[in-house]
Amino acid sequence: MGVPEDLLAATKQCLSERGYARTTVRDIIAVSGSNLAAINYHFRSKDALLTQAMIEVTGEAVTEILKAFPDDSKEWFEAFWGELIESFRTNPTVWRANVETLAQAAHLPDVRARLAEGQALAQRELSARLPGHDEAGAQVLLTLFIGLLVRWQIDPDNAPMAHDLATGLRAVAQAAGGGEAAPA
Repeated sequence: MGVPEDLLAATKQCLSERGYARTTVRDIIAVSGSNLAAINYHFRSKDALLTQAMIEVTGEAVTEILKAFPDDSKEWFEAFWGELIESFRTNPTVWRANVETLAQAAHLPDVRARLAEGQALAQRELSARLPGHDEAGAQVLLTLFIGLLVRWQIDPDNAPMAHDLATGLRAVAQAAGGGEAAPA
């Protein structure tokens, strides 16, 4: 691996152990064996490096979840949310760091731009799962994903489970005039 890859690997480790807000340049340097100048040279700033690492970690987690389901499965929806919720449980520090990264977007335009790119990619991936590659449906799924992530960080004991999401979306679709509600 080269210096940028070493820095990213070290940053991912620090994010997992410490979270976004508590990861310092000194932490990253200590784990990577690089120097401060390398961070600025390759990534322009600590925040840009943290954001890149967070986007990669999140993308890897979601990609692994999506790989578990065949593209033609009609049962993927509830299974996807179940796997995602399990990931929230088994990797809490990664997902907590994700929420911390989202909170930084309001203050850091570069972070906001990178997160927007990541969300656009996630929306395309979700759209590919929907009949007709429905972009509007993918927007709803991405919004649900982010909202679910925040709910699980704040109050996991009362956050919805996969079945609750599927049942609730059917009810919302019916209320919006989109078909019949399925039994709960």
